[in-house]
This record gives sequence, C-alpha cells and structure tokens, in this order.
Amino acid sequence: MDAEANGHVMDLPRILLVEDDVSVALLLSAELKRRGLDVSSAKSGSEAIEKIAAEPFDIIATDLRLGDMDGLDVLEAARKWRPDVAGIVITGHGSITNAVSAIKAGAFDYLTKPVEIDELYLVIQKALEHRGLVREIRRLREEVKDKFSFEGIVYSASSMARVLDLVRKVAATDATVLIQGESGTGKELIARAIHEKSPRRAGAFVAINCGALPEGLLESELFGHVRGAFTGAERNKRGLFEEAGGGTLFLDEISETTPSLQVKLLRALQEGEIRRVGDNHPIKVSVRLVAATNRDLEKLSREGKFREDLYYRLKVFPVNLPPLRERVEDVLPLSEHFLMKAAKKIGRSPARLSPQAAAALKAYPWPGNVRELEHAMERIMILSSGPEIAVADLPPEMQPAHTPVTAAPRTLEELEKEHILQVLRECGNNQAHAAKRLGIARNTLWRKLKEHGLSSAKK
Repeated sequence: MDAEANGHVMDLPRILLVEDDVSVALLLSAELKRRGLDVSSAKSGSEAIEKIAAEPFDIIATDLRLGDMDGLDVLEAARKWRPDVAGIVITGHGSITNAVSAIKAGAFDYLTKPVEIDELYLVIQKALEHRGLVREIRRLREEVKDKFSFEGIVYSASSMARVLDLVRKVAATDATVLIQGESGTGKELIARAIHEKSPRRAGAFVAINCGALPEGLLESELFGHVRGAFTGAERNKRGLFEEAGGGTLFLDEISETTPSLQVKLLRALQEGEIRRVGDNHPIKVSVRLVAATNRDLEKLSREGKFREDLYYRLKVFPVNLPPLRERVEDVLPLSEHFLMKAAKKIGRSPARLSPQAAAALKAYPWPGNVRELEHAMERIMILSSGPEIAVADLPPEMQPAHTPVTAAPRTLEELEKEHILQVLRECGNNQAHAAKRLGIARNTLWRKLKEHGLSSAKK
C-alpha cells in the first residue's frame, strides 16, 4: 500500500526529496516509496525550507544545484529547524570540492548523478542507522547526567549534605580525589557525579575494580601492553589511562593494588605519563584520577602495607562517605526511590511501605549499606504483590523478630557478625551468593570473615 494512501504514516522514516527535475523526482520518489519509505518532494529550495519548517523529516536528499538556491543552503537552513536531520547531496556536478563542502554543511553522504536507486536506498538506510545511534548516544548521555549528577543523589541526612557540598566544590577543579567509605556506600556514584560536573565531562569516565584482577592482568588493563610483551599478547593494546585521556579514571578498591603496581601509579600521577607493559617508550596522558577504598589507607600506609607517598598523592582531596547506619534519615527516602526504580524495571505499580516495615528498615544495621538496600527493595518488589509492603514481606534478617533481644546491648561488630553468619547459612555457606545478597564484593566478605575470626574465612 502507498505510504500516503491514508495520510502521513508516522512510523515510517520520513524523507524529503529536493529535486528541480520533475521527472527525476517522480522516479526516485516512486522507487523509495515502493521500498517502504514515506517520501515528500520539493521542486525548489524555498519550497523545501517551508516544508522543513512545517513538519519533521528524518532525511533530506537534495540536489546540489537548484533553481533558486544551492542545496547546501537548504541543509544549512534545515539544521536550524531540525538539528538532528541527516542530509544527502545528489548532484550531476561531482567534484572533491563539492564533496568537502557538502560534508562541512552537515551532509551524511554525497552521491553523483545518475543515481542508482539501490545505492540511494542503501545510503538512506545507513543515514537512518547513524541518526538512530546519535539519538541513542544523546539519550544515554542525558540519562547518565540525570543518574550520576548531584541532583540525582537521594539523601536527607545532614552528613550527606556536607559531603556533597565538598564534592560540588572539588568537581569544578582537576584535583585528585580519594573517596573513602564502606562497601556499598555509593563511592562510584560520587565519582561519576564528580566527572559529570567537571571540566572533563565531555571525556570518558572509565572505571576499574583493582581488587577484581590479579596484578599482571591489572597492570595490562591500566597501562596497556605491546605485542609480544607476554604469552598471548598478539597485538598492541591501549590501557585505561589512555582510554580515559581527557576524562576521568576511577580506581575502585585502590588498597588492593600491589607495591610494584603502586610505584607505577605514583609515576603516572607525578609525571603524567605511562609505559605500556613490554615497552620503554613513555606515553603522555591527561587524566583526572579519582580513587576509592573501603579500608583505612592511612593505617595501611603506617603499617607499610600501602605506599605512603602514593597515599599522600591520592588524598589531595579526601571525601569520606558515612555508612547508611549513621544516616538513618536516608533509609526511607532511599527505600522509596529504589522501590519506584524496581517497579519501573519489572513493569508494575510501586508499593508503599507500611509504618511497621518502615520502622524495621530504619532499625536494621545495613552492613551492606546502600547497595544492600537497593537489592533488598528490588527483591521485595519482585516477591510482593499488594500495594503495601508489610514486615512479613521484608527479608528475614530485616524483620524485628529475627534478632532476639538480649539483656546487654550488642556492638555493631557483633550485629554485623551475626548477620553475615545468618546470610551464609541461608546461602548454604556459598560465599559468592552470600556476598551478592549482602551487596558487597566477595573479597570484602572474605576480609570481614577473617576479621571476625569465622571458620568460613576461606578464599
């Protein structure tokens, strides 16, 4: 069926064909319609501009030389009305000069007459794909800005307000930032917010967990390698310092790096250059470094377990994130935020917390911090069915009856130890599953088991 038989079809790609040769316009229009495109025609530049101002088009395919103006003028005018429109120039006067002019004017491609209809259709399809990618990138960038901006961080506690006030100030600079806080407190969220509000926001934000890779692989990931540097290095590889050039490199769990790797990180910070594994030639890099740790780096440096000079180089601007148990005012706002997020993800209406469930959540110690809260709210939304979340809908460890009342108050360490043991039992002593349920990294769980002297502390 003709695309215009029943008026404009909104879901078909819209093409405006600008051609002053009526016979050519009719032929191309008919063939493109036959291939499923919604095509409108204009016999002159002025008619084209009127149509562009009145209705949206995905592609403008225009002759270069029109009776009343140049086709490039049409594209330039179109950009003012429709910035994301894709232009294709068709002309019988092909030359390198014309091609360069067309591309500079925003044309996606350049074809010469006589045009093969299959070739034109193929170029239109590529232009549509390119336009779709550009729109998706723009959408994702806006989504990232919303998600990882300070405005997107949910908080009510005054302690978090003070932290974010400091972070806003340092974001505008190029200073190295060290974010310290327990696992799950949102260190990467803060790092991304710093990047999005920094002069480097147009560059890449590259993140890596230093505790997730062995030393050799981590070094190659950070600094890259040259062909033949080690078995399996079949080609040169850029490292993350290069990938983050002009942007921000986020090193999570920096405390897990080895002394030899710390030396190379220190050199990169001091000299602004790196060397790929297996190569002696320095490579200049321009990267803002944001590091994070859930351990006491100052204590580790005093004990000789972390290079003191690197520690002081990293803590140019320290940011300490309070654990969730110390900002109880944030538990309910975050719970509501995560419930709405989970509801949207699974396609159902968000549920509200009953007063009793809300009180139970505020009383819970949250050893896994914000990450544990987010995972808990997602599980609750999946498993619950009613409009209100009762205490019985909460995970067992979060229900008041789960923790027996004792004569003497217990310390946070004792509560954490009991909670970890309970989750381990429920997960059949599977540390990987338990860590995921707790909302912490597996090596963090292993370290906590070791600290509490638990027999399950096997790595």
